[in-house]
Amino acid sequence: MHRAESPGKDSVPSLTTQLDEHGVLRLTLNRPEVHNAFDSGLIAALTAALERAEEDADVRIVVLSGAGASFSAGADLNWMRKQVHASEHENEHDALQLARLMRRLNYLDRPSVARVNGAAFGGGVGLVACCDIAIAADDAEFGLTESRLGLAPAVISPYVLRCIGERHARRYFISGERFTARQAQAIGLVHEAVPADALDQRVDALIGELLKAGPAALRSCKRLAFSVAGHDRDAQLALDQQAARLIAALRVSAEGQEGLTSFLEKRNPGWLTGK
Repeated sequence: MHRAESPGKDSVPSLTTQLDEHGVLRLTLNRPEVHNAFDSGLIAALTAALERAEEDADVRIVVLSGAGASFSAGADLNWMRKQVHASEHENEHDALQLARLMRRLNYLDRPSVARVNGAAFGGGVGLVACCDIAIAADDAEFGLTESRLGLAPAVISPYVLRCIGERHARRYFISGERFTARQAQAIGLVHEAVPADALDQRVDALIGELLKAGPAALRSCKRLAFSVAGHDRDAQLALDQQAARLIAALRVSAEGQEGLTSFLEKRNPGWLTGK
């Protein structure tokens, strides 16, 4: 069984899907020219693919990766330009769409594996944190750089914090600094960092281990972990609504506007120049 997305004659899909005979669904972010950055189209496509996966009895495992050199660079520049001029209400709506994607991935009723083939920033880190298992190429870089734009990683914060803990979250939320795959492994964002040329072999070996378990047992184990940890999809919805309001307010604030505008204009923000 091999099922793949069939784009129109002249179109290039922002997300490709392939389901193999073992029930492994591979979802690949397919915007390599912009380092697989999010826009509204990619967010909608990935959310829809995850919803279909949960309804498809043939799907046993979901593997998420990126085409080209990067996993995901976070927000797309053109999408960010729209946010500069959008109202607070419009920004909140956009944030809720991203929150819906993260919630769907995190609580997906199937095991999920992040194949982190390259750099992951901002929302890309969120995708990694939402997967059950994350394996990274050891040359991948990571960063939660929102603070440098006068913003905060609000929507992805619950998932990232659960992975790396409060203390590491405080550091990287505040500093916006980049960190290596080895550091990501040390703080719990990824489970393993392997040589890039061994990434597929390691992911395939892990899939082989997962396929040895009963499909219903895997789903029960995942639900058990959430239950013991004290959170679920419904509780997450309330947190997402709070996070969406926060990021919307930050985007339309004077500091957020300056941060986004300076980034798009490729100049230092006012808080660095003293203006």
